[in-house]
Amino acid sequence: MAGTATPAAHRWPGSASPPGPGLEHAGLRVSNQDREQVVEHVKAAYADGRLDKIDFDDRLERAMTARVHADLMPIMHELYGHRPPMPAPYPFSEGVSASSRHCARADAGGERLGAAAAHLLPLTGLLAIGPLIMLLTAGKTSPYVRRHAVEALNFQLTLLGATVLLAITFVGVVLMPVLWLGAMALSVVGGVAALGEGDFRYPFTLRPVK
Repeated sequence: MAGTATPAAHRWPGSASPPGPGLEHAGLRVSNQDREQVVEHVKAAYADGRLDKIDFDDRLERAMTARVHADLMPIMHELYGHRPPMPAPYPFSEGVSASSRHCARADAGGERLGAAAAHLLPLTGLLAIGPLIMLLTAGKTSPYVRRHAVEALNFQLTLLGATVLLAITFVGVVLMPVLWLGAMALSVVGGVAALGEGDFRYPFTLRPVK
């Protein structure tokens, strides 16, 4: 109807339109940062008493496992409807402050230790099992631990695959000690980076786990 004011729309990547069934970006894959920002809003809602434990666990699980923007949209609508989330910034907006990004990375020393453990547990012989344990435990509630655990798990899986391939040739058998020594050094570097609340990407790594 002419003259009727249109409610202010939340801002989503590359679009000034409100989220809806026809949103052209709904099918785009989300990044770890996108998931982290939504998780922060879910945590804030739980801390404010707007969610009970069951609803909190449900929305947290959905946010952590989201693959496309359409998976995250319903969560934010459930938390805020068509009201802008104040004072926290809406996810994916360009106005996210540096301090907000920092909070989304590692809220406590325990998260940094968990993330470092994902890189360092393989040194104890757990190989891919160590990062997988961290992913399935602390990674369920901490986006920071999850990000490091996924990276460490993908590296260990790549390492195991490379080891199997190298074992079928004489040259490969000779190179294997060098490969594993390098892998150990990279795991230590990854652990140190996690303790320092930084990102770390292993080189020459396949990433089947997202």
